[in-house]
Amino acid sequence: MKKAKVVFISTPTLGNIVPIIEFAKVLTQKYNNLSATILLINIPQRPLVQSYIDFLTTTGNIHFRPLPVADPPSLDQFEATIVFLSILIQNHTPHVKDALIELMSDSDSSQVVGFFIDMFCTSFIDVAKELDIPCYLYFASPATFLSFMLHLPTLDAEVSADIEFKDSANEFNILGFSNPVPVKCFPSFMLKRHIDGYSCFLHHARRYKETKGIVVNTFQELEPHCLNSLVHDGGDVVPPVYPIGPVVDHNGPAQWHQDSWGHENVMKWLDNQEPSSVIFLSFGSMGSLKGTQVREIAKGLEKSGHPFLWAIREAPKDKRELPNDYANLEEILPSGFLESTKGRGLVCGLVPQVTILAHKAIGGFVSHCGWNSILESLYYGVPIGTWPIYAEQQLNAFELVKELDLAVEITMDYRDGTTLVSSEEVADGIKKLMDGDSQVRQRFKKMSEKCKEVWKENGSSSNFLGHLINELMAVIS
Repeated sequence: MKKAKVVFISTPTLGNIVPIIEFAKVLTQKYNNLSATILLINIPQRPLVQSYIDFLTTTGNIHFRPLPVADPPSLDQFEATIVFLSILIQNHTPHVKDALIELMSDSDSSQVVGFFIDMFCTSFIDVAKELDIPCYLYFASPATFLSFMLHLPTLDAEVSADIEFKDSANEFNILGFSNPVPVKCFPSFMLKRHIDGYSCFLHHARRYKETKGIVVNTFQELEPHCLNSLVHDGGDVVPPVYPIGPVVDHNGPAQWHQDSWGHENVMKWLDNQEPSSVIFLSFGSMGSLKGTQVREIAKGLEKSGHPFLWAIREAPKDKRELPNDYANLEEILPSGFLESTKGRGLVCGLVPQVTILAHKAIGGFVSHCGWNSILESLYYGVPIGTWPIYAEQQLNAFELVKELDLAVEITMDYRDGTTLVSSEEVADGIKKLMDGDSQVRQRFKKMSEKCKEVWKENGSSSNFLGHLINELMAVIS
């Protein structure tokens, strides 16, 4: 059988790098004659990302290749972090080209049949064209956000450049959505068009159609309307879309992150709780809330009466850094809260989310609606209460609540600093989420069963993966 190589590169953030590596594992396990090389971009002042990269070791058909350090741009000259990241990525272009040339000239006689980039690595499309390597986009967010990005140039042309979207209309019809999308649920970068982050996203979006194909971490049964609509966009042909998911890292940071919060103690506490009784609140590795909101959540948890596990993090002081765990929880929580909820609740810092969701005691998940978190929750059958914070999470929450009817809305358009979710809303949302007889919970459980079936023989994701492999291998000369 023919042997071949595929190469991957992603934005150096956990939300991007983890799913692309997990997809590389799935691809090479499906077809043993494919080997994968992951090109790794380092980013300064991100110790959590560095811990993950340091953990990675070449095993089987997966090889890791750190790229030489490229000069980072000055963060102070940009309003949006994504611009800093995009330029940092672009500065690695000569290193990426050198790595690809070296891989193409390896003496093992296997051909490079595909180069997979993520949503912010579009500058490498030109390198792939120059070296005549088929270039694919790996999209770690849902099909709805892919559709939104593909539709973005059309939106940009429809609304005059000197007008903000919120001043043009309250909602817009977006390809891939069956309902009009409220502007308040638009991704964060859409709220102020004059900020450099908007033009950066627009630039990346315009380049997606230059790729040979787009792999999306989703599955046909979850987003059928959107995936079926991605046949064309604004009259322009969209590359073939391969819904191949859910791709989930089932081990999570439990195996590589410093256990500063005593993961073993958290798991022991969960072992002593009743099945499906605990509400888990976590806002991701990059999520943090202001003190006023933290205190409202605390009051809401007390009012709800449900056992809870709550991961809270302090906002970073530098936008190049990630949030940190609080050194003293009593300073941020209401007076007496920890004592009054002792035994019924546990407050902690960053915990390995996927292993928590897999625990039988967890019955509901108040989530920031990052796509990786949604897929993890779906896989382990833990219904979601929506609390988006940044990026495209408001759009993800809108999809879950309004498009798919698969989640309970606690808040759908939360923007830290401009909105405050009251303790009554928190308590009410948790009670609805933990209602064992609710229709949303029943639908979520059924979708959870489907997300495992897609990987069986003749399952939708398994079939799309086979189609992709056939496409990759067809270019061997």
